[in-house]
Amino acid sequence: MTELRTAVSRLRRELAGHPGEFPDRGIAEDELAALNAMAVGGVPEIPRLRRSLLLIAGAIGSVSALASALRDVRVAVDLFGEPPRG
Repeated sequence: MTELRTAVSRLRRELAGHPGEFPDRGIAEDELAALNAMAVGGVPEIPRLRRSLLLIAGAIGSVSALASALRDVRVAVDLFGEPPRG
């Protein structure tokens, strides 16, 4: 949980400090808030973590200045393992 909170916090700070505007910025901010809430609230749902990660990556994936922080969020989400197959 600590790694997820740290990674999400870093990406939120870097996104807030990024001067450029892009169409899906609001989506990234909303999903980062959701990830933060899951990290603070206890054991998150793995499928929801992965969904948020995909939405964030899709929203800011082309912003190279945020790539390192985004990678840290992905690594933190990967620590929770694979979602159950259903």
